[in-house]
Amino acid sequence: MAEDSGLTETGGVAVPGPVPPSPGALAAQDARRVHPRPHTGSAPVIRTRRLTKRYGDLIAVDRLDLEVHRGEIFGLLGPNGAGKTTTILMLLGLSEPSDGDVSVVGLDPTRNPLGVKRRVGYLPDNAGFYGSMTGRQNLRYTARLNRLRGESAEAQIDDVLAQVGLTDRADTRVDTYSRGMRQRLGIADALVKDPDVLILDEPTIAIDPIGVAEMLELMRQLVRERGMALLLASHLLDQVQSVCDRVGIFSAGRLIALGTVEELANRYGDRQASVTVGVEAGPDVDGPRIAEAFAALPEIAAVERDGAVPGELAWDLRVGQGVAEAQARRAILRVVLEQGLLLTRLTRAAPSLEQVYRRAVAQRSGLASTPSPAQPVDRGRRSSPRKGGRGGSSSSRGSAGRGTSGRRRRT
Repeated sequence: MAEDSGLTETGGVAVPGPVPPSPGALAAQDARRVHPRPHTGSAPVIRTRRLTKRYGDLIAVDRLDLEVHRGEIFGLLGPNGAGKTTTILMLLGLSEPSDGDVSVVGLDPTRNPLGVKRRVGYLPDNAGFYGSMTGRQNLRYTARLNRLRGESAEAQIDDVLAQVGLTDRADTRVDTYSRGMRQRLGIADALVKDPDVLILDEPTIAIDPIGVAEMLELMRQLVRERGMALLLASHLLDQVQSVCDRVGIFSAGRLIALGTVEELANRYGDRQASVTVGVEAGPDVDGPRIAEAFAALPEIAAVERDGAVPGELAWDLRVGQGVAEAQARRAILRVVLEQGLLLTRLTRAAPSLEQVYRRAVAQRSGLASTPSPAQPVDRGRRSSPRKGGRGGSSSSRGSAGRGTSGRRRRT
């Protein structure tokens, strides 16, 4: 429901504090996610084949092949304008594909959009609520739009409010909520109808770090406890890396890479090994001098400061071409001993998702470098006229699924 946009039964989508985990708890959670939840043999709840969307001669989504299964968090990663939101609108039946096939929970969103909307929860990037109503009243309104009434609706509302951590603020006006609280209310709104699939479009934009940590943990909890499929569209690399089982990298309307973060790192990571070394910080520990000592080693090609934990100084050291990693480790340990340092860690450094993203796009385009997903890019590619297909929708991308105020409609 939007604060200042209309709602229709055919045009909208039924969409709709805990203490943040310690760094050690987050690390343990990330470690548990190295092995994605199994879905072998299960039918995908989202499936597209050569899904395409054109706006005139602009290709916003280009022949997308995608599968998302129950029990996984799938990250759709790409810069603003890469085609992520356009893809979501086609999945929800809010925008008609120009070509290709799409199935969501076994239904075609183009032919049965209401059936899809009954089983898919959606949180847009700028969810609106009636500010003069309480959080509970907003959820009751959504429940009525989804034909949920009486005690069963109230029980469901109580349940989702508890799950998103808003029970204590459920009966206060929404215009007193923070941005993070409104986003959690948006997730509760999407969960009222107990969906099979939850789609979140940039859910952590403009939220403070504590709110982001709470939101990411909530995503893990929803998938763990409900067994649903969760599709997360985002341009924020670190968040996608920390929470997603699999990632699809989107660029200029095309899905250019797909897999777990580990698989993508193996495919697009630097072939040269990197080693992270950490030492205990102290008043007599000279970080720049230590970095110079590491850089002077013939076995080391480059030295970069690592985001160390409190009480530690750490560096990422790239092993030189043709140098064995074991040989480089021995040289690093010599420096640590000569400097009289206390070693806290010496581990192999995995490529970050940002490095993977940059290399995947660069390889695809043949460029030496590529912008970060945080930077906007062209929305798509110009297409030559084609025959066949269903033809693009006459509406523009900016108006698809939005109310007169520019906020996307929800029911």
